[in-house]
Amino acid sequence: MIDFSDWVGRQEESEATVDPQLAARLVGAIDARAGAQSMAPQGFHWCLATPDVATAELGPDGHPRRDGSGLLPPVTVPRRMWASSEVSFLAPLRLGDHVRRSSRLAAVNQKSGASGPLVFVEIDHQWSGESGALIRERQTIVYREAAAEDAPLAPPLPGPDRFVPDPGTIHRVVTPSEVLLFRFSALTFNSHRIHYDLPYAVNEERYRGLVVHGPLTATLLLDLASRAFGDQPLKHFAFRGISPAVAGEPLHLVLASSEDRCELDAYADDGRHVMSAKGTRSS
Repeated sequence: MIDFSDWVGRQEESEATVDPQLAARLVGAIDARAGAQSMAPQGFHWCLATPDVATAELGPDGHPRRDGSGLLPPVTVPRRMWASSEVSFLAPLRLGDHVRRSSRLAAVNQKSGASGPLVFVEIDHQWSGESGALIRERQTIVYREAAAEDAPLAPPLPGPDRFVPDPGTIHRVVTPSEVLLFRFSALTFNSHRIHYDLPYAVNEERYRGLVVHGPLTATLLLDLASRAFGDQPLKHFAFRGISPAVAGEPLHLVLASSEDRCELDAYADDGRHVMSAKGTRSS
């Protein structure tokens, strides 16, 4: 195993303005519920103060090369996935405000899985304004071995079953299109090729189609909470990716609530679990 201890604690900062036009583009891209005109919707922070890496500094997958010069350690296993996040919404992002994003490499954990070595990288992000912290997030990225040329395509083809939501839940069906994936990649400045380059996604990473971004699915779940509870609905939101969602296939968004807590999930059309999330409602 490689010793990554020298990278733990590394930090970087960036700044941005909560641009009303950019927020409106996110709302339009995902066909979100129209909310308060003075605040960006929850989930907009994934579009805000993103790393502005030059194209010449990108690796074969479209992500920045991991050469040890930046925040991320020089992990050698190539395939990258956004595994999970825990987000605390402390105060709304108000349109026009100037914010600073501070990022710190919190931990690097190396494990061995059925498919080979796994490297889990945890990053703490904080978006702050003049009044202090607005959003805190711990993001977990997982790196794994390259897929074999003859590896089965993932996820498997849809089965004969059909997803049926439980009684009493809030249910919405969205079919993420290639256009939506392209627009979300642009909004978040995410050039990972699995989201827009079909030959790469299939032949190199062995996905069955273009992969829906994890934070896009999470943003759709936050929008579902907004439709149920109104503006800025959650003060805490934690999600975990379970299996890939594929562009062009229905995605079932489900919300079940009890008192101040809610469970949010995304399922494929045949009931395959795509994402699990939990939220705590704002008071």
